[in-house]
Amino acid sequence: MKVVVFRKDGVLHSTDWASVWIEYFEANGIEYKAVDLLKTNAIEELKGYDMLLWQFAIADYRQMLEARSILYSAKRMGLKVFPDFNDSWHKDDKIAEMYLLQSVNAPIPKSFVFYDLETLKTALNNGDIQFPIIFKLKAGSGSNNVKMVKTRRQLLSYAKRMFGRGYSPAPSVVFKASSHIQSSHNWETVKKKFKRIPEFLSTLKGYKLYPNERGYVYLQEFIPNDGFDMKVVVVGDKLAGFSRPTRKNDFRASGGGEFIFDRSKFTKNVIESAFEVSKKMGSVCIGFDYVIDKRTEKGYIVEMCCGFAHSALLGMKGWFDKDCVWHDGELNAPIEIFKILASE
Repeated sequence: MKVVVFRKDGVLHSTDWASVWIEYFEANGIEYKAVDLLKTNAIEELKGYDMLLWQFAIADYRQMLEARSILYSAKRMGLKVFPDFNDSWHKDDKIAEMYLLQSVNAPIPKSFVFYDLETLKTALNNGDIQFPIIFKLKAGSGSNNVKMVKTRRQLLSYAKRMFGRGYSPAPSVVFKASSHIQSSHNWETVKKKFKRIPEFLSTLKGYKLYPNERGYVYLQEFIPNDGFDMKVVVVGDKLAGFSRPTRKNDFRASGGGEFIFDRSKFTKNVIESAFEVSKKMGSVCIGFDYVIDKRTEKGYIVEMCCGFAHSALLGMKGWFDKDCVWHDGELNAPIEIFKILASE
């Protein structure tokens, strides 16, 4: 087995998967090469290899622009690839996620997408939109570009801008700084987050190439909850994750950097629905963001992505199987993916 791992030069994000794969291959004598396929002749680099692993970064415009093209071309050449089409075509496109999740009857909040202002106004006049409601750009992560809209006037203000100059999907420096301050409860946490400043600046630089998001309005029903959301990751026949408390005086949790490992949060409803949706979508690895309705205790998927903070999963110290049975150990998602592909 000969493997190509995509790895770019420069500052690496703390959630980078390439380092995990490389360390594993070196420890186990697996032949590989790490290369930035966007700085060379990608197809020539892939010849003679059996697998391509590339957890392409949302914050890197050039990767988002071409990664899927190279991955799919590699598959046509006979290589096993991750992420494959089923896990990657909708990456960082919340509207695409909505359509896909609706098509497999996944448990999701009531969602709306409008492609012109008059249709949105008609929905408002008909009483189809209930407040508060969540406004999202289809691109972005870590709760960036997610707003709670409480009034008709506020929604129309957002909508008029979306059908005009639009909004940048780049993360807000003020929001990110505030988020990290609110989720830092001790000096050690503060120091760790200060060390990630170069990483954030690199992310911000990567987003500058993105055009403004415009020409649509995407809304999602607000699900009342008990102050946390959940990252639920399905890799093959294993499931793990963590919960994330919402920030102080905020409804958002993603991107705060605080993880809670409480198995009791993983109810039968959440485990079974996550496995079912993953299977219907044909996923090898997918991370769902769940919120739990405090009125009914039902879990709803609000977003999903094949990329996530894989190292945080290790804190769960185990995983659930499809029968909701717990197993002690570690679910190291990048390594588990490689093992799945290598066994096919």
